[in-house]
Amino acid sequence: MQDTLRDVNVLPRDGQKATPESLLAKIKEHEQASLRIYIGAAAGVGKTYQMLEEAHELKRQGVDVVLGYIEPHSRIETETLVEGLEQIPRKPIEYRGAVFEELDVEAVIARRPSLVVVDELAHTNIHGSKNLKRYQDVLDILNAGISVVTGREHPAH
Repeated sequence: MQDTLRDVNVLPRDGQKATPESLLAKIKEHEQASLRIYIGAAAGVGKTYQMLEEAHELKRQGVDVVLGYIEPHSRIETETLVEGLEQIPRKPIEYRGAVFEELDVEAVIARRPSLVVVDELAHTNIHGSKNLKRYQDVLDILNAGISVVTGREHPAH
């Protein structure tokens, strides 16, 4: 087992003794992030609602979960489910004299939650964003080792 742990740079190479906490932290760095996509036939079928319910359940289980971008579409039931969950502030981007708010990928990665909820996977980001599409933002987050729950309408729609 030691050779395997050394291969992923978990055990110290400088002769210092590893603690259980330091080993666990290093192992977690090498865990792969997961992606769950809720697909619905149309807007308004409950994808965001379901993602938020899942986020609350995971939070009750002790998972460090945050909301990266949620679009409640003025639905009271959805807005109510946002309450009690930490939200990463949206990133304001000015474009042609107007200010738009997008997913702040850098803030999500800096916060390093276990899981982030990101609505509207197929969204096209405003000009000036790091990435053209939100799915590219999600890939950046996954590559940082953070799991993502997201949703989109069925691709045929």
